Amino acid sequence: MRVVERLRRLPGLAWCRELPPAAGGAVLAPGILSVGLHLIGREALSLAALAVAGALWLLLAFAFTCRLVCDRPRFRAAAYTPAALTAVAATAVLGSRISMLGRQTAAAALLALAAALWPGLTFAVMRHWKRQMAGAVFLVCVATQGLAVLAATLALAGLGDWLARAALAAFCLGLFFYGDAFTRFDLREVVRGAGDHWVAGGALAISALAGSKLTAVPWTGPLPTALHWATLAALALALAWYVLLLAAELRSWRPHYELRRWATVFPLGMTATACLSAAGPTGVGWLFRWGEVLLWIAVGAWLLTFAAFAALAVTRPGGR
Repeated sequence: MRVVERLRRLPGLAWCRELPPAAGGAVLAPGILSVGLHLIGREALSLAALAVAGALWLLLAFAFTCRLVCDRPRFRAAAYTPAALTAVAATAVLGSRISMLGRQTAAAALLALAAALWPGLTFAVMRHWKRQMAGAVFLVCVATQGLAVLAATLALAGLGDWLARAALAAFCLGLFFYGDAFTRFDLREVVRGAGDHWVAGGALAISALAGSKLTAVPWTGPLPTALHWATLAALALALAWYVLLLAAELRSWRPHYELRRWATVFPLGMTATACLSAAGPTGVGWLFRWGEVLLWIAVGAWLLTFAAFAALAVTRPGGR
C-alpha cells in the first residue's frame, strides 16, 4: 500500500493516468517507419525513428503500469476499448525492428510480452464489440498480425521452426479477425473518421507484411504458392484502401491535430513497408519503388502530425 501511495504522489502521475490507449499509435508510427527506413538503407534515420519509438514505448509502459496499480477501474475500462490492443501491436513492431539489429534475445522477450498481453486484451475487447464501430476495431487484426510478423522474423533469424508455424497460425487468425471487424466497421467513418479509420487499410498492410515474411520461410508443398497469392491479395486491398481513404481526406480536409491522427501515420508507413518487404519474396520488383515513394509520404505525414502536436502543446499545454 505504501508503494501505491508513493506512486500516486509522483509528479506528473495525474497526466499519466489521463493518457488514453490510443496514444499507442504514437509508438506504432515511428516504429514502422524505422523498419521501412532500414529496408531502403537509410540507417541513421531508421535508428532515430527507433529511438523515438523506444522512448515513447517506455513512457507509455510506465503510464499504463501506474494506472494499473493506482487506478484499476479506469485501467479496466480502457482495456475494453479496441485501442488497448495498440499495446500488443506496438510491442511487436518494436520487437521486429530490434530483431533487425541482431538483438534476438531482446526481440524474443518483446514477443513473449506481446503474446502474454494478447489473449486477455483481445478477449476483453471482443466481448464489448458492437455494430457501427470506428476504425480502431481493426486493431484486433493489427495486434494479431504484429505477433505473426515478429514470430516470423525471429524464425527467419534462426530461433526455431516452431515460431514459423506459430506465425502462420497468427496470420490466418488475423485474416479471420479482419473479416469479423469489417462487418462491424461503420463505413461512414471513411469520410468522417478522426484518423483511426485508416487502420482499415493498415490492418491489411500488416497482413501483407506478415505474409511476405512467411513467404520467405522455406515451406514445402502448396503452402508457398498460397502464401504468395495471399500476400499479394492483402497488399492489393491495402493499396485500394489507401487510394479510397486519401480521396476521402482530400474531399474533407481536416488539418487540425487529433490524437487518433497517429493511427493515420501508422497505416501510411505500414503500407509502404509492406510494399518494400513483399517485393523480394513475391518477385514483384516494382513494389519496392512504390514502397520508397509511399515511405517518404509517410515520413512527411509523421512530421506534419508531430508539428501539429507541438503547436497544440505550446498553445494549450496538456491538451490532446
